[in-house]
Amino acid sequence: MHHASGSGWQITTDTSGPMMIALYVRDAAGLNGVGRPILSHASPKVRSADHTHLTADVGGLGALKTEWEAWWEQLLKAHPHTSPELSPPSFDAFGNSPALQRVLQAHFGSALTWARERRSEYAELEAERVASGTDQLLEDMVDDRLMEVGRDSRDFKLTIIEMPLDEQRAWYLEPDKIIMSRHLMGQPELFRSYVQPVLEILV
Repeated sequence: MHHASGSGWQITTDTSGPMMIALYVRDAAGLNGVGRPILSHASPKVRSADHTHLTADVGGLGALKTEWEAWWEQLLKAHPHTSPELSPPSFDAFGNSPALQRVLQAHFGSALTWARERRSEYAELEAERVASGTDQLLEDMVDDRLMEVGRDSRDFKLTIIEMPLDEQRAWYLEPDKIIMSRHLMGQPELFRSYVQPVLEILV
């Protein structure tokens, strides 16, 4: 986790284990074009399997899609906390989402391993940023904006959730939350093109 802050403002950059697990489940179940915003595939690629047999008697893939979207929405709202609780092997918190509950039971082990690997990669990435000074990029951008407007910043908080996604871009959730590919910050010009408009509104 990285905090950039100044007088009255704070930007937090971090990733999310539960959201990684949700992405893994989405891709493993072949749920394309689901959730708001619609994110690109996870990276490295998760192999998808046919879940028709698993979900047939609990509403099928239609139910799975709806239940996954509701879960994703909850995760976004609750971030950085986990809600609902991921408690194997029964996943009681998903009792009202039987199709999703079954898919979680089937894939949780591999999803957890995959998410842990991505987490340790992210820790390495953060260490590299600190060593190279890339982690200062956000503070520099806020400073540039403050010089431009010639006043103190309005109070604001911005949360950037970095995820292992194969498309190098950012997705806006609400005025104070962005999901972005974890390698986007390594491409400063592209990074600026996504974050600058948000800072112009907030600062």
